[in-house]
Amino acid sequence: MEGGKTREIMKVELICVGTELLLGSIVNTNAAYLAEKCAGLGLSCYFQTVVGDNEERLSEVLRTAMGRSDIVILSGGLGPTEDDLTKETAAKVCGRALEVHEPSKKAIEKFFSDRGLEPTDNNWKQAVIPEGAIILDNHNGTAPGAILETEKAKVILLPGPPGELKPMFEESVVPYLAALTSQVICSQTVKICGVGESKAETMVKDLIGGQSNPTIATYAKTGEVHIRVTANAGDRKSAMKLIKPMVKELKNRFGNNIYTTEEETTLEKSVVDLALANKLTITCAESCTGGMLSARLVNVPGISEVYKNGVVTYANKAKRRLLGVKKSTLQKYGAVSEKTAEEMAKGAAVMFKADVAAAVTGIAGPEGGTAEKPVGLVYIACRVKGKTTVRRYQFSGNRNKVRESAVAAALALMRECILVYYSKVTFGKGES
Repeated sequence: MEGGKTREIMKVELICVGTELLLGSIVNTNAAYLAEKCAGLGLSCYFQTVVGDNEERLSEVLRTAMGRSDIVILSGGLGPTEDDLTKETAAKVCGRALEVHEPSKKAIEKFFSDRGLEPTDNNWKQAVIPEGAIILDNHNGTAPGAILETEKAKVILLPGPPGELKPMFEESVVPYLAALTSQVICSQTVKICGVGESKAETMVKDLIGGQSNPTIATYAKTGEVHIRVTANAGDRKSAMKLIKPMVKELKNRFGNNIYTTEEETTLEKSVVDLALANKLTITCAESCTGGMLSARLVNVPGISEVYKNGVVTYANKAKRRLLGVKKSTLQKYGAVSEKTAEEMAKGAAVMFKADVAAAVTGIAGPEGGTAEKPVGLVYIACRVKGKTTVRRYQFSGNRNKVRESAVAAALALMRECILVYYSKVTFGKGES
């Protein structure tokens, strides 16, 4: 149905299989990837489960999932070893026999032949498929995926390695899921910086409460909040027409704190794009972040046009010698202070003849904090064409989280200061 009317949203459930996931030996990135992709397809995901390589427990989890969800996606356990039980367990639960799939067997032969290797006997286990399954070709490994269509649910089996799972999902599963409905599902992401997660959620609480089609969902990132607007309609043009008014409303509420509505644009890219548009050069002077800010910027193609030099001045002597921070400033205010951050930014701008200079100094922890200056205290300065702005932040989390938060805040401040300098725009005050 179109014109803003709702349809019943299909429910998807994720089951990630592998004892190594339960032990923490590897990070479960598949769950995050699949959840994000399913949300983008307009599927509701209410449950995710991680289960070890145990037939009894996997059977229990799969039966439960099939009883409450329309689609169940399993990742992992399709390999050649004895503890790879996903395919065999799914076949039993779905009442299917196992049979050799000749095209998959030939694909395995070719995979090893192309590499000058001989397959071992257990490799042929991967060519044994539940009867009646839709086969998902694996162009990056030896384990094919499969889809089992049952009266209760559609069960999708994917290999565990992300390098195999992701392309298989994009190539085969996305078209399959899209074909389950006559509706086209489209999404657009509104990316926000300078506003904390709790405040952003409060600002759209009424929209979430009254949503139907389109729907909106908030996602917290380090130093950012993303709001995804998703609509379903008979065609892409109609879906995007439903999305447009919601995006416009979000722009009205968040204003210049929205740095992009393009999926591929990152916060650092938005800063680089601003610098390129205004023919600005950029430099960074970093203490507690140790070059992380520069690294984020250097990730952006075209950065060589604007970023020429940067400096890490961790010790006070380096701050004095390289950036000209006054000895009296360090003695009176300390290395972690508004005044030191200001002088670091000024020194970097002068030293490298840069139009924009960002400076970061703080206490990342876990030690070094005091009652007056606790762990997580960070001062960030940004100097644009001689005008310097300094902000105080109090971040939480471990050492790495504090540093990552400081980098995100520095990028947001750089973007804000450039915009303010050139257009005198105003920004909502977020949470630091």
